[in-house]
This record gives sequence, structure tokens and C-alpha cells, in this order.
Amino acid sequence: MWQYTLMAIAGVGLIVLLEARVLHTGLLKTRAYWIAIAICYAFMIAVNGWLTKLTAPIVLYDPDAATGWRFPWDIPVEDYLFGFALLTLAMLLWDAVAPRPGQPERVAAAVASPRKAPVRGSPS
Repeated sequence: MWQYTLMAIAGVGLIVLLEARVLHTGLLKTRAYWIAIAICYAFMIAVNGWLTKLTAPIVLYDPDAATGWRFPWDIPVEDYLFGFALLTLAMLLWDAVAPRPGQPERVAAAVASPRKAPVRGSPS
């Protein structure tokens, strides 16, 4: 019962835990992050509302796997949780590998373009 809901809550929890215990980017504390989330949610509401509308749904959900709570325009609340988890994970990983002031250039360059193995027969 409520597998989709439990996975959505677990996804949010794991992403927040990843930030708090491993990545330490500070992204969740920035105004820019929350503005980006709001922009993404605005588009998500428009698209997801059309895909999940109860009058003519394109995407169907197992009623036993979710709470059945929908807001606004018939969007399952679990979709907001999954959206948060997926968007935040992408932004956290992007921010985690971004070069920082004071970070040695060789580290930033290695992340941006990993070394390529020399091609056989070409000068090294």
C-alpha cells in the first residue's frame, strides 16, 4: 500500500541526507536554488496537470500505490516529491563538481575534461 508515496518520501529524504552528510554544497540554503525549483515546478504543473487530469488521463496511477491526494489540476502530490528529488539531485551533483575559488586549477580541469588515452601510433 502506498508504495509510490513511500518511495517519493524516501527519495526526498535520501537527497537531503546526501547533501547534509556527503556533498555539503549549501545549495539548499540559496535563494537561486529555490527560484530554480519554482520555475521548474511552474512548467511541471502545466505539463503534469495535462498528463494526469482525471477527465482524460494520459498517465494512470495505481490507486493502491499512492495516497490519491491531488493538487492542483489533478496532479498527484507524490509527483512534487519525485520532482523535488530528481531536480535537486541533478543540481547538487552539478554544484558538487563545479570549480570553486581557491580550488587548484588542475582539479577543476580534471573534472571538466578527463584525460584521454593516447591513440596508438600517434605522438604522445
